[in-house]
Amino acid sequence: MKAHQEPTGSHAAAGAAHEIETDALIIGAGPVGLFQVFELGLLEIKAHVIDSLAHVGGQCVELYPDKPIYDIPAVPVCTGRELTDSLLKQIEPFGAQFHLGRTVTKVERREDGRFLVETSRDDRFIARTVFIAAGVGAFESRPLRLPNIERFVDKQLFYRVRNPADFAGKDIVIAGGGDSALDWALNFVQEGPNQAGSVILVHRRDGFRAAPASVAKMHELCEQMQMQFLVGQITDYEAKGEQLSAIKVTGGDGVTRVVPMDALLVFYGLSPRLGPIANWGLDIERKQIVVDTERFETSVHGIFAVGDINTYPGKKKLILSGFHEAALAAFAAARYVFPEKHIHLQYTTTSPKLHKVLGVETPVFD
Repeated sequence: MKAHQEPTGSHAAAGAAHEIETDALIIGAGPVGLFQVFELGLLEIKAHVIDSLAHVGGQCVELYPDKPIYDIPAVPVCTGRELTDSLLKQIEPFGAQFHLGRTVTKVERREDGRFLVETSRDDRFIARTVFIAAGVGAFESRPLRLPNIERFVDKQLFYRVRNPADFAGKDIVIAGGGDSALDWALNFVQEGPNQAGSVILVHRRDGFRAAPASVAKMHELCEQMQMQFLVGQITDYEAKGEQLSAIKVTGGDGVTRVVPMDALLVFYGLSPRLGPIANWGLDIERKQIVVDTERFETSVHGIFAVGDINTYPGKKKLILSGFHEAALAAFAAARYVFPEKHIHLQYTTTSPKLHKVLGVETPVFD
């Protein structure tokens, strides 16, 4: 995804000693954070974007870049990569500056009402408004807890799939009972260039947290002897030198089975971690930031939270919900950026002003 490497901006290098002033600072470069750039841009509010990952796209690109997404309005199906690429193209007119591979360590209100924001790479921003679009915060994959197993991480033990082609022709064991485990199991069984040599799914019980259709398909493939499913827990492993050669699965019957393998994929879910956000003086409920539903503003005026990081009555963790929140948050932020200006709702279909902002020609209708 070449587009993810290009929008790093002139301030993306580590150790920027000077202060960067901006009207809006967005924390999180996932789909909702990118769309926040667009909504702010329509109101002529320039933004800088910070993300802890080294690339744009958030969880969509980090965890399931090639997994299809079906619930983006007017887009029947797209992958996480494709959605990110489309959003990057959509926000091109607004010239947002990206600062990747750093985390925000400090947010502090200054005497002039603006916010001082510092990062792990010594960036200093002075922002009129702050938008937290950090998904579930600093997320971590729940690890497989066995003695010294971590020495095989990213060699034969993986918590995410970056390149499916790396597993082509290999004997794979996939551990987990959620959508990621089932989706990748089905993916690697399919005929094609990324088809695995064999696929064994291991889950602690015969119940799943995945989509029923995926579970039914998995059982069908097992009956056709195209893959296997084992009920049990991974309790140990075997290694030959520095090579992980097999895992040991103990079932409910107390029997431990040795399962040879080339690669082990573990999808035990994500453990959300708010990190420094927890110390910014915001109202937090169950590791999520409380916002109102008119402005999506936090308990600190001028700081907004959009996407999966926030909570309010009736909250649904959907990308399309985050897009809606970004739109209302942008209008609310405009009163901090342009306190003397009355903001009118305009439509991209008919507004010459918005056409100018977007860099497109106003259509002439007969």
